[in-house]
Amino acid sequence: MQDVPMPDGNMLKELLIIKMPFGKYKGTILHRLPVSYLEWFARKGFPKSKLGTLLQCLLEIKMNGLDELLDNIPSS
Repeated sequence: MQDVPMPDGNMLKELLIIKMPFGKYKGTILHRLPVSYLEWFARKGFPKSKLGTLLQCLLEIKMNGLDELLDNIPSS
């Protein structure tokens, strides 16, 4: 049986505090980005950086209706 990776709590916390550094939603906390914007990145390509990883994670959370997961995480 394969080990299932556990979610990185620090990554989830970062979604609550890091702001989008560029583009149409510059200055918006990642957690507040609309699904349509995340889907656009999925089509065009996510940035090849930690930001890209965070955006991919956020898209999965939102697409699977798990937004409450982020609501229950303390940001500090």
